[in-house]
Amino acid sequence: MIDMGHPAHVHLFKNVIWGLTKKGHHVLVTARNKEVTIDLLKAYKIEYISVGEIGNSKVDLMREWINRDYEILKIASKFNPDILMGMSNPCVAHVSWILRKKAILLDDSEITTFSHKITYPFANVICTPSLYKKDLGKRQVRYDGYHELAYLNPKYFTPDPSVLEHFGLKESDKYVILRFVSWGANHDVGNKGLSLEDKRKAVHEIEKHGRVLITSEKPLPDDLEKYRISASPEKMHDLLFYAQMLFGDSQTMTTEAAVLGTPAIRCNSFVGENDMSNFKELENKYGLIFNYNDPEKALEKAVELLHKPGLKEEWIGKREQLFKDKIEVTGFIKWFVENYPDSFSIMKENPDFQLQFKVV
Repeated sequence: MIDMGHPAHVHLFKNVIWGLTKKGHHVLVTARNKEVTIDLLKAYKIEYISVGEIGNSKVDLMREWINRDYEILKIASKFNPDILMGMSNPCVAHVSWILRKKAILLDDSEITTFSHKITYPFANVICTPSLYKKDLGKRQVRYDGYHELAYLNPKYFTPDPSVLEHFGLKESDKYVILRFVSWGANHDVGNKGLSLEDKRKAVHEIEKHGRVLITSEKPLPDDLEKYRISASPEKMHDLLFYAQMLFGDSQTMTTEAAVLGTPAIRCNSFVGENDMSNFKELENKYGLIFNYNDPEKALEKAVELLHKPGLKEEWIGKREQLFKDKIEVTGFIKWFVENYPDSFSIMKENPDFQLQFKVV
């Protein structure tokens, strides 16, 4: 049983679901009605039970968590799963503990503290990227990859250039995607992204170098609304692959751009000494992204890169090095689930076992 709390979780688990189902396992999906989570499940023809609606405050969030705990408990009691899974998911952890089932969670965000405290004491396993800087104790299993590699590895993703036609674009056209998020999640409390004025400045400067396409979780004023694109959520990765650049305050799409070989400029208040380790590695080791908490410096870097000849070709080369270094994440997750609890013991005794999942 897998609970989806965010659209990115659909991408993370979709190939796992299809792979396990193909081998005869029964997989039940529950999903929070957040942003385009339900739309993605429908697009991928993954059956689901809708549980929970996103609120607008911390009180709403706590109320929703309690309600979702109860609803998921009822569903799990009836389905009787061997294993429950989710992404740093408190409801999955609580329900598995109550039912004396096994909870295998994934996590890649060290900055989330409160939800960790109410989640991980009840989980059996927490799988994290190798570079994850928090020590979660004896239940933690580290693997050498990113969540985004579970669905954007070339084994699972082939870009479709026909998607561009919907926007009147060709592969040779230069366009930049601007991504603005809502900053309403529990881990976003106390943090912020680009201001409205920052967004206007970015559009004004970037459109001098190519077409601007905006994807935003929040409403936009009329002068920016005209740049907004309406793309089916399952087609966004195709559009991102062919883009000249991604600019914005998004977390997930920044990593997705890097994995796709598209230069990404990320600007939000998370950036700094305590930033998530995957963003630091993607910038400092692979040079695929640039992280800023100063909007002016972020925009300066964007303009600098847009003047650079052969930008996309250079980034595709960096992307290839990333693939050589990391494992095939979906294959690893499927193996871990199917062979649990032996897989847990194997990874604890010999972490290099995961090297068999390297992409050759």
